[in-house]
Amino acid sequence: MLKKKEATKLKSKAKGNILTLERNFNAPRELVFQAYTDPRSLAQWWGPRGWHLSVCNVDLQPGGAWHYCLEYNDNEAKSWGKAVYREISVPDKLVYEDFVSDEDGGVATDKGSLVTVSFEEHKGETKLVNRVQFLSSGALKRTVDLGLIQGMDQTWSRLAEHLRSLQAD
Repeated sequence: MLKKKEATKLKSKAKGNILTLERNFNAPRELVFQAYTDPRSLAQWWGPRGWHLSVCNVDLQPGGAWHYCLEYNDNEAKSWGKAVYREISVPDKLVYEDFVSDEDGGVATDKGSLVTVSFEEHKGETKLVNRVQFLSSGALKRTVDLGLIQGMDQTWSRLAEHLRSLQAD
């Protein structure tokens, strides 16, 4: 049986203070949504290559939070983050405020963004659309200059690998 070719190209578009990222995955949206919200799945793929989640706590409900720590090469560097869920529509959409945080979950509100992740299924594939509204166009530019698009491309490549492994089981 021939497998469908995985679409691997990340599409990005920046306008004003909004960055939109899109990619298609060869998996049903229920599975992609589950991989995006289950702590065990997130731990398998979240972050660019060389990074791993050493902490991943998810309270998947409006007002709940996803608090995590990304570590690079066994503690060479750590990056804490916290997402506070505003809206959850299984398996269609997640809306959350995304912040830089500390180990205790305290957030830097001057470094936040509003993220809307949409899961759109068509013929067994899922188009993932990640729309990030930054506080300003300058904040968007600084984040892109730090490598956000390349990091998300690697992260979503890891997601594609994880989805393939889940479907092979």
